[in-house]
Amino acid sequence: MEKTPIYGDFAKQVEEKRRTGKAGGHYWMARDLQEILGYQSFESFERVILKARMACESAGVEPDDQFRQTTEKVLIGSGAERNRGDWFLTRYACYLIAMNGEPAKPQVGFAQTYFAIQTRKQEIVERLSGVEKRIEQRHRVTQTVKALNSAAKTAGVQKYALFHDAGYRGLYEMGLADIKRRKGLPEKEDLLDRAGRAELAAIEFKNTQTEQKIIREKIVGESHAIRTHRGVAAEVRRTIQTLGGILPEDLPPEESIKKIEAARKRKKLPPAI
Repeated sequence: MEKTPIYGDFAKQVEEKRRTGKAGGHYWMARDLQEILGYQSFESFERVILKARMACESAGVEPDDQFRQTTEKVLIGSGAERNRGDWFLTRYACYLIAMNGEPAKPQVGFAQTYFAIQTRKQEIVERLSGVEKRIEQRHRVTQTVKALNSAAKTAGVQKYALFHDAGYRGLYEMGLADIKRRKGLPEKEDLLDRAGRAELAAIEFKNTQTEQKIIREKIVGESHAIRTHRGVAAEVRRTIQTLGGILPEDLPPEESIKKIEAARKRKKLPPAI
């Protein structure tokens, strides 16, 4: 739908009524939305809210996370106070309300467009935020590998392949080649580039704790350092099991970080002439 001046005015009204919670999330109050959508009585609008809640539950989303009923005290003519019902509504809740509203109302049509667009934008932002965090974490793991290698060198390690293999065997209970086969990864692909955030976090923790143990305990000797790496990695694995987490070999591979970064670089290039 083209953003006509009327639609623009409606969108402005919605944005003006948007509120920000303590955690930074956005929400709307039902009575504010009732006015914007052109409902004369709150009772009739509340029936739409209840239909939207049912749609939310049918979609497999916890409705109490999206719709939260509340009451507030308001003054009446005599100066006395009475309780008045209202609802806290997330963006998704507002979208469902719009989809279940009276189609004859032009405001409902505008709301369907507005909240569909904004909900989609939010989904994209959240997805990109997750990708950014994963890329940042991948680069942090690279730095921990460098620091671990430095500590291993000081301890007398020369066979770095055996040293790192010990870490994999402690954390995954299998060697790198078997890990890749289990995850369906090509032999030449870097495991870290396909690891998700939970897996990268486990590897990062393993690396930092092994480095610190080698330094703190002044470990000397290649075999001692290798045993230390495997022992620390095994402890990290046991911690994951104790917490009820998914073991790293069972975590699915994600899109290659190298491919993600390559795609971003291509987008920054000027268009071909």
